[in-house]
Amino acid sequence: MILSEKHQTMRKLYRQFAETEFTDALLDALDKTGEFNWDIHRKMAQCGFLGVKIPTQYGGQGGDSLAYALMIEEFARVSPVLSIYANTSNSLGGGPLLMYGTEAQKQKYLIPAAKGEKIIAFALTEPGAGSDAGGIQTSASAEGDFFLLNGRKTFISGAPFADYAIVYARTDPTQSGGRGISMFMVDLGLPGVSRGRHEDKMGIRGYPTGDLVFEDVHVHKEDLIGPLHKGFAAAMKTLDAGRLGMAAQAVGIGQACLDESVKYAKERRQFGKPISDFQSIRFMLADMATELEAAREMVYAAALLHDAGSPETAKRCAMAKYFASEVCNRIAYKAVQIHGGYGYIRDYKVERLYRDARITTIYEGTSQVQQMVISSSLLR
Repeated sequence: MILSEKHQTMRKLYRQFAETEFTDALLDALDKTGEFNWDIHRKMAQCGFLGVKIPTQYGGQGGDSLAYALMIEEFARVSPVLSIYANTSNSLGGGPLLMYGTEAQKQKYLIPAAKGEKIIAFALTEPGAGSDAGGIQTSASAEGDFFLLNGRKTFISGAPFADYAIVYARTDPTQSGGRGISMFMVDLGLPGVSRGRHEDKMGIRGYPTGDLVFEDVHVHKEDLIGPLHKGFAAAMKTLDAGRLGMAAQAVGIGQACLDESVKYAKERRQFGKPISDFQSIRFMLADMATELEAAREMVYAAALLHDAGSPETAKRCAMAKYFASEVCNRIAYKAVQIHGGYGYIRDYKVERLYRDARITTIYEGTSQVQQMVISSSLLR
């Protein structure tokens, strides 16, 4: 795809910021401690990145989905974990509010999120309900002006430090599957809310993940987002856009792996010559570059379809996420292979990229879930 002059300028801006601000010292600290870095979060907020896709009337930049995808790709090319810092408010954190929130809810929650003043987590997954999101057991029963929330969410990105969480709970116990589920904005400072331990993850370290536990939490009815009992459909629509961001992240990781591999292949000498002279290395690089370009085109096309309101959006976002994440993992594998023993050492960037790449086929819908979405669309 040939980008417009506007989008080319945006891409240059995103790349310049990432290459300047995402220093090696910062990335090493994130990987070592796994802790959230508030300084870089504030810098991203000051530059408007946390609201790239959010309308200007709600504190954002009013950008389109392609601008958003370009930002996530360029940030992930330098740091997959820091790409999530800019992703959350533009995706799973802000998306439900944009699509289903009242004006009062947007004013109260979306504007601070776009400005980086508050962080919103997306709490759908439970210990017994991962890919089967319709199997959630968290409940919310009406009690006067409140809903009484009880349950546990797991693997929630940002849970250890977020201010709010969009929580999905069953409000009609007579219904099963995706029916009878509602969506709530929950202040994580409310009595009865507790946070689990910060999980020690393989990759994407530096954006803490953990559990959220709700014990008789009183959530005001004003914090019901969207229609009662219709939250599951809202979650699925939110994930369509979220998958676009994760597909862009996978492309960024793949590009970083390719960049490192080309550089290393030119520098590393074996048998008296650079390993880039060997056909086996050249063919691996050719495969990496070709698959990566195909994934990138799928992501950009899905972004345009999303903004056009195409009925193909859900399928194409699932395709982009499925293909890009699988390609990302294949490229990361080959990048480590090209580096040989050095690729297994933490001093080399591809070791970290290999660990970061693995989650792309899992979160926001596994590759198998994407196959289900795609095939269901084809067989309607």
